[in-house]
Amino acid sequence: MTEQELIRACVQKNKAAEKELYLRYSSKVMATCLRYARNSADAEDIMQDVFVRIYDALPQFKYEGSFIGWMRRIVFTIALRKYQRFLYKHEKYNIEAAANIPTDNMSIFDQLSLEELFHLIQKLPDGYRMVFNLYVIEGYTHEEIAKMLTIDAGTSRSQLYKARQLLQSWILAMQKINL
Repeated sequence: MTEQELIRACVQKNKAAEKELYLRYSSKVMATCLRYARNSADAEDIMQDVFVRIYDALPQFKYEGSFIGWMRRIVFTIALRKYQRFLYKHEKYNIEAAANIPTDNMSIFDQLSLEELFHLIQKLPDGYRMVFNLYVIEGYTHEEIAKMLTIDAGTSRSQLYKARQLLQSWILAMQKINL
């Protein structure tokens, strides 16, 4: 079944098609959810909400652009809502300990596996992680991120800088442990 046929069948509430859509795209959606979630349980919650939203919004899909891109936008929207609800709890992080660390030792980064790097990114405070993912992985500009997160572009730049510094400090600490 083609993607377009699958989408049309889902719009008609065909349960087998809905299951096929989930099976076909769940791993890609989960990978995106994991980038924005604090942990795997949060990512699973986001993914569940994403698929509910996808099934509800399929009639509005215009077949313009990629379907996976359309789904990723839903992932981001739901992850952002979850993040904003989380902010109301006023969680604060003391990360000012991420001091100025030299950036000239890139061999440390070469020694990290993707899994280790992914784990470190997930440990970032929410705001840092969101900006880091949007800028570094998704390729948005600081101005676009500012609009999405309703922050200043300067705040986006600052959070990206601090995220990089914090990641760098963790990586250097790992390097010292492994020596």
